Amino acid sequence: MLAILFSAPAVLIIAATILAPFCIAVFLSLHNWNLKRPGRERFIGLENYIDWITDSDFWEPLRTTFTFAILAVVLIVLLSLLISLLLNEKFPGRGVLRALLLVPWAIPSVVNALLWKWLLNPQYGLVNAVFFELGIITEYQNVLGSMPSVMIWLVIAYSWIHIPLATLLLLSGLQTIPGDIYESAIVDGANIWGRFRYITLPLLRPMLSIVIIFEMIFALKVFDIIFVLTAGGPADATNVLGWQIYTETFRKLDFGAGSSIAMLLGAITLALAILFYAVLDKGTER
Repeated sequence: MLAILFSAPAVLIIAATILAPFCIAVFLSLHNWNLKRPGRERFIGLENYIDWITDSDFWEPLRTTFTFAILAVVLIVLLSLLISLLLNEKFPGRGVLRALLLVPWAIPSVVNALLWKWLLNPQYGLVNAVFFELGIITEYQNVLGSMPSVMIWLVIAYSWIHIPLATLLLLSGLQTIPGDIYESAIVDGANIWGRFRYITLPLLRPMLSIVIIFEMIFALKVFDIIFVLTAGGPADATNVLGWQIYTETFRKLDFGAGSSIAMLLGAITLALAILFYAVLDKGTER
């Protein structure tokens, strides 16, 4: 009884912030619920889901979402792994670098997007200025105005704020690896690549799996940086599912259609998380 009493506040908070909105979204997804046509709300079952599954307005944003997510996760994981390996070594100033690593992570997502919007400005952006001075470009470019540059810079801007967390997680995993294992490997003649391949990577695999799964989930539901930098453009080139949900719900005021896309995105994300966990976690337990 005491355990129930102590856990009640946490259960109530979860119910109010997660369970209740989820149930409302499921309810709306099963209805024709458009605020532009008040009084015409009606139950339509799975019609919203069927309409989206057979509509290119769902599959194109889904393809864009996967393209963005794959590029972002690959970049985040590779850079985070390299940085964590560096910060795991002993050298002067390591503590300062670890502290500086937290700076991008501490910046709110919208602020990060506004920062990159300024950096990539086609008239006075710092990125254009640097490239121009280095002779890479002969005139300032609107890198957010065409493909594939817009997708490349979106991935870079998104990854910049997500790399710190992934690096900290991987660094914590590296620090659990006993140092005597490396010493024994060095005595046996193992080089740097051999130690990384046969010691670091296998022992880091559980934490690496967590990072990949988490970052894939975060990338699939991306919205804020799209909202600030491109608004789904140019010509729907960055129209991900998160932006499609926003458009249907808050621009067209079709809460039924928007909620059904959100449920589909949630189901896809859950299925991928389970699949990734099953594949990446295989062989970690001995």
